[in-house]
Amino acid sequence: MSGSNAESEEKAASRHCAQVQVNEYKEIGSSAYTSLRPIQTITLGKTAKVYLSPFSLSNSKLALFKLSRSPFESNSHNAVAHKKTDRKKTCRKVLTSEMKAVSSKAEPVLLKPSKLELQSTEESVPLSVDMGSSDEDGVPGLDDFSGLSPYERKRLKNIRENANFFASLQLSESAARLRGMIKKSQPTESKRKRPKKKENEIGCRRSMRLLKVDPLGVPLPAAPAEPTLEEEENPLLPPGPLEMIPENQDDSNELFKASLKTWAEMSKTSKERTKEGLSSIKSYKASLSGMVISEGTVRKVTRGAISSVALHPSEVRTLVAAGAKSGQIGLWDLTQQCEDQVYVFYPHSQPVSCLYFSPTNPAHLLSLSYDGTLRCGDFSSGIFEEVYRNEGSSPSSFDFLAEDASTLLVGHWDGHLSLLDRRTPGTSYEKFFNSSLGKIRTVHVHPVSRQYFIAAGLRDVHVYDARCLNSKRSQPLISLTEHSKSIASAYFSPVTGNRVVTTCADCKLRVFDSSALSCQIPLLTTVRHNTITGRWLTRFQAVWDPKQEDCFIVGSMAHPRRVEVFHETGKNVYSFFGDCLVSVCSLSVMHPTRYVLAGGNSSGRLHVFMHQESF
Repeated sequence: MSGSNAESEEKAASRHCAQVQVNEYKEIGSSAYTSLRPIQTITLGKTAKVYLSPFSLSNSKLALFKLSRSPFESNSHNAVAHKKTDRKKTCRKVLTSEMKAVSSKAEPVLLKPSKLELQSTEESVPLSVDMGSSDEDGVPGLDDFSGLSPYERKRLKNIRENANFFASLQLSESAARLRGMIKKSQPTESKRKRPKKKENEIGCRRSMRLLKVDPLGVPLPAAPAEPTLEEEENPLLPPGPLEMIPENQDDSNELFKASLKTWAEMSKTSKERTKEGLSSIKSYKASLSGMVISEGTVRKVTRGAISSVALHPSEVRTLVAAGAKSGQIGLWDLTQQCEDQVYVFYPHSQPVSCLYFSPTNPAHLLSLSYDGTLRCGDFSSGIFEEVYRNEGSSPSSFDFLAEDASTLLVGHWDGHLSLLDRRTPGTSYEKFFNSSLGKIRTVHVHPVSRQYFIAAGLRDVHVYDARCLNSKRSQPLISLTEHSKSIASAYFSPVTGNRVVTTCADCKLRVFDSSALSCQIPLLTTVRHNTITGRWLTRFQAVWDPKQEDCFIVGSMAHPRRVEVFHETGKNVYSFFGDCLVSVCSLSVMHPTRYVLAGGNSSGRLHVFMHQESF
């Protein structure tokens, strides 16, 4: 734009009283004419400011509208350029106002095309001037742009129709109504006042049975309390001796009476083999390989899981005793080849945790139960005598403190220890002590130095001196703290006591060197063994073989089912298999002089491995 044109535009903009004359536009048919009669004159009292900026057609988003020339248009080149710029800005404002009408939510604006034509003289004020009038005053109608292409006209028409449609939906009113509903606070619920009951009001009807009255209205006597399931299954037995009567046999069974007489005449245990010394591993393994199992050596003895097993030390007859969790004790004489060779007794009302034949008189079978009683079954008299009774503290395990079985050591679940003297008439004399363990699972006396005993607790194994026990708190002589989980058992080796084997829930069997009971017992061997029996199976307990004290026996969870024998070095010596062994034998015991192995499972069944010539 030249300098002369700029000066003329600045003079026109600096006028204080600029007048814009609006003429009436009419369209008649195809011809259009302009009326020169002034319709309205607007006097602007503000000073117009014009800002010039370069404009490029390539950057414009809207096409340049081609407007028809006014009759008063100047032929100068500068006026034509100025008019084109104004038309372009006017078209841009039209589109902007129409887009605002579409996108507005609060107050949509309806586009009403006006039939006004802007005056295109040199003194006309551009629409880009900052003035106080509204934008709609100078917005032309769609028909004013006769130079637009059909596409542009169609586009502007669609915009106008869409704006009218959205305005007819009244979206702004609906949105305002929803906002009011959201912002409106919900009134707090007032608590309904319950009506007061009248004194003479009749309530709902109830049956006389629920009211515990008879048809005449007389209250019925209170019914006695029904016993619980545990009381029905495990009733407490009366104190004192109990007659040895089998539950599965007739009282007048002559065969049972003959069996009692035979068991009473059994000889004592022979210790000649153990005095000769240990046999070699090779010969020991060969003897184990000759032990087999058959259908005749598998029998269900008790109802429920077996919790303790004992073998009679007789070298002539094979008599196996099993204690169950139901309180039963089953005796199975394998020498009798008949169906009625199993005898079941009920000397206890709760699980039988410990079962031993007396080392001095094998005709005595001692049993310890969780019901707080320790009984001695005498085959000669046919009576279960009561040796010890303490219902306040449940016992868990016992062992013979003296070699002649005159004194006993009893461990309790609450961590207490009891020393019993059977030489006193009536009930045994008891001396009560407190250990350093929270719970005691098993106790075992040293076979040589019988003043020492070992106790297995929850996580620790302690060795005590029976001469230094204290009624308040007994300090252990030695503590074995290598275990990381619950301990099931701990036993000295049967002949010399130079080894200790422990069974732990961390799937490890540990062997300790107890040859010198000093301040510490070193760990010799750790054997990896699956000891996770779960909830329904009795926990494993590794026990020594009385004939071979450097080897111990333990059940297994492996398939096929088996009972394994390990050396103290951790080497597997032998595994007992068989087609008749199809369950897990959690508890196993070896005969002290013969090659006979008895294992009990959690269904009350005994499995016996022995040589064929012993059948």
